[in-house]
Amino acid sequence: MSRVVVGRLKGVFGVRGELKCVPTSLGEGAIEPGREFALAAEGDTRRLLCVAARGHQARLVVAFEGVTTVEQAQALVGSALYAERDDIELGPGEYFDSDLIGLQLRDEDGRELGQVVGVEHFPAQDCLVIGPGRALVPLVRAFVRGIDLERRTIVMSLPEGLLE
Repeated sequence: MSRVVVGRLKGVFGVRGELKCVPTSLGEGAIEPGREFALAAEGDTRRLLCVAARGHQARLVVAFEGVTTVEQAQALVGSALYAERDDIELGPGEYFDSDLIGLQLRDEDGRELGQVVGVEHFPAQDCLVIGPGRALVPLVRAFVRGIDLERRTIVMSLPEGLLE
């Protein structure tokens, strides 16, 4: 199984071992009590069981089993939380970044426009990073005509000059 990042622990909250967590777009619904998380993408067997998760002033505060002091929490600050990829439920039209990287971007006439070399997540929208020049293409419904993971292609109708 492979793991995906669902959040990052950014700081200690209070004196009982709680932590401030910034969820990724995948983690917004995945970080909840009863769910177990790994602290490494592969190899590391350290796992944390979430025992509490709540919103507090536009942030997520989480608590983990066995983490009850400021010192224990501080040791986790800066860590990423990973969940098993198969445990993440994607909605219609949602994709893992790793599924999109490597796909060929094409226009509606089938012409190759470049290859997806990365995905950036911005507050307004996600963007595909198209190589080799690393142009940013907004991943929005108005442009996307189809994503075919089996054929490894994304067909988009882009405004004139966007990739220049």
